[in-house]
Amino acid sequence: MSYKDDMMIFALNSNVPLAQKIADRVGVPLSKSSVERFSDGEIQINIDETVRGKDVYLVQSTSKPVNDNLMELLIMIDAVRRASARTINIVMPYYGYARQDRKTRAREPITAKLVADMLQAAGADRILSLDLHAPQIQGFFDIPVDNLMGAPLLADYFLRNGLEKDAVVVSPDHGGVTRARKLAEFLGCPIAIVDKRRPKANVAEVMNIIGNVKGKRAIIIDDMIDTAGTITLAAQALIDAGATEVYASATHAVLSGPAIKRLNDSPIKNLVLTDSINQPAEKKLDKMLLVSVGPLMGDAIKCIQNHEALSPLFNTRYEADKNK
Repeated sequence: MSYKDDMMIFALNSNVPLAQKIADRVGVPLSKSSVERFSDGEIQINIDETVRGKDVYLVQSTSKPVNDNLMELLIMIDAVRRASARTINIVMPYYGYARQDRKTRAREPITAKLVADMLQAAGADRILSLDLHAPQIQGFFDIPVDNLMGAPLLADYFLRNGLEKDAVVVSPDHGGVTRARKLAEFLGCPIAIVDKRRPKANVAEVMNIIGNVKGKRAIIIDDMIDTAGTITLAAQALIDAGATEVYASATHAVLSGPAIKRLNDSPIKNLVLTDSINQPAEKKLDKMLLVSVGPLMGDAIKCIQNHEALSPLFNTRYEADKNK
């Protein structure tokens, strides 16, 4: 019996194109379901196929509108649990609320933990995610959490285009050093760090550059770009420090508020992002290249279904599907 016989993949509304790429990679069709809304905005889930005794995979990034997408997911988990699915596996390329992962001031919630509790209470058996903003989020769950890395996908673009020569990989803050080091290992180049302080949320001030970037091609890597303040300030600081050109890469393109204008006006030459968050046409810039995480997440699902290790997906360069 093939592993495909016991599994089903459902797409919710946040990123149907990515769900289709994942299903294509796995080699199974997307199962049929629909999400409808009552006149007051309440969500209703309809599952059009039996899930009894199946390993169900639900694909949903909790991106904008975050609360609607999260509620869709919770209701779908409850629906398949009550329909007697054998296991419920959440494929969440982008984990919303991940930045609220600890208390930094009095009376502050840890919302990333609250989301983990809700997913488990609804009936999730496993989480498959990508570049969680804070690694400790894995510890918020009492179920298996597989946190894939975007670096192997992003590295493929730079290696295919020979951009690793005379390059330095730059972390836009101290928290991203591990991610930058991983990309630097793939590219075979040194790293640098942008030392910055953040006076308040979504406001970043660049202080100085740790490392040598003069005369080099700077490649910034981050887990997400939200308002693009951090990455565009970092790009300008690198140019001011003598970098010949600046490329930027990130796993999650949140791109809220002034992000598009800031990126368009920045000295960033090319911006390499993944499709973990579905992008409308108005947010696609000429300097933006999207690489799909569908093949990577599809292969991870096959490993999970076949009870195989996922570690090879972390340690080897991964060729991605490209789409502009």
